[in-house]
Amino acid sequence: MFALPGCLRAAAFWGFVYSYSLLCTCIALLKLLCSILMRPQITFQRISREVTPSCLNDPFLGTHCYVRNKDSGLRFHYVAAGERGKPLMLLLHGFPEFWYSWRHQLREFKSKYRVVALDLRGYGETDAPANKDTYKLDCIIVDVKEIVDSLGYTKCVLIGHDWGGMIAWLIAICYPEMVTKLIVLSFPHPTVFTEYILRHPSQLIKSGYYFFFQMPWFPELMYTVNDYKVLKDLFTSKDTGIGKHGCRFTEEDMEAYLYIFSQPGALSGPLNHYRNIFSCLPLKHHQVTMPTLLLWGENDAFVEVEMAELTRVYVKNYFQLSVLSYASHWIQQDQPELVNTLIWTFLEEDRFEIKD
Repeated sequence: MFALPGCLRAAAFWGFVYSYSLLCTCIALLKLLCSILMRPQITFQRISREVTPSCLNDPFLGTHCYVRNKDSGLRFHYVAAGERGKPLMLLLHGFPEFWYSWRHQLREFKSKYRVVALDLRGYGETDAPANKDTYKLDCIIVDVKEIVDSLGYTKCVLIGHDWGGMIAWLIAICYPEMVTKLIVLSFPHPTVFTEYILRHPSQLIKSGYYFFFQMPWFPELMYTVNDYKVLKDLFTSKDTGIGKHGCRFTEEDMEAYLYIFSQPGALSGPLNHYRNIFSCLPLKHHQVTMPTLLLWGENDAFVEVEMAELTRVYVKNYFQLSVLSYASHWIQQDQPELVNTLIWTFLEEDRFEIKD
């Protein structure tokens, strides 16, 4: 079969990326124009949110802490629950989320673990560098490793959801000695994702926001339209939201998200993560060597469940996949009791396999 030279493949790849980015931007622009025509008074209205919602300072969730990484100089915010000295459980949130997405797990696992829910670089109270190049996946992976070191640990149970799941996979690949067990929610192995999205138009459409986010400033604007309606719909709409069959997403929970992402400049950091993804993939190394649990929502609106089973090929150890009936993409908030039970069962199993 005829193969294109490397330079032509690269040109074709980036041509595709920017062409699809432009298409997604045009669709978003049409939506904005429709909103301006139909609701001109409220399209650009935003409620000022200056008071921190009380749920973000709930002492039962844990203690707010900060650590400064030596290499980057950035200050990271995290919420910790459980006694120091217990095994470390590190929680990495997705987009558009922050440490609070793990509130149900902070309460649940603090009896046996030092549970740390991190705000990733650019999110929440963690520092957000202005330069988008500082959000490359290599930088994010090093952030997490340095934080584990700063907390006084060499190993952890690593749990990631959505974009945090992508980071968790990469940490497990790059620093296998640091991860005793890997738990990923709602995101396949990165190689599965990159190969699947190019072969399945339905997933390409669902992942259109990856391409839309390549554009400067306009995605940030779209998230603020109609007082952050996009953000509200992600968590509360019939198609993508939480609570259709599981745990209810309260008004206070929604206000916590709106408070965090309505702060000045709060959207650029999270979006800059996506603005670097295409320069970091495909991966050079693929294998995951520790026991791995993958949890998936049957009704996930953003990632197709077929990718979950394909992930098995890249885990060269014990691999468990659980697909939760009726669960949405926001699985640890949607069905926290079931998710917590599955995590406990996996952690307490002494399963270890080495596959050729």
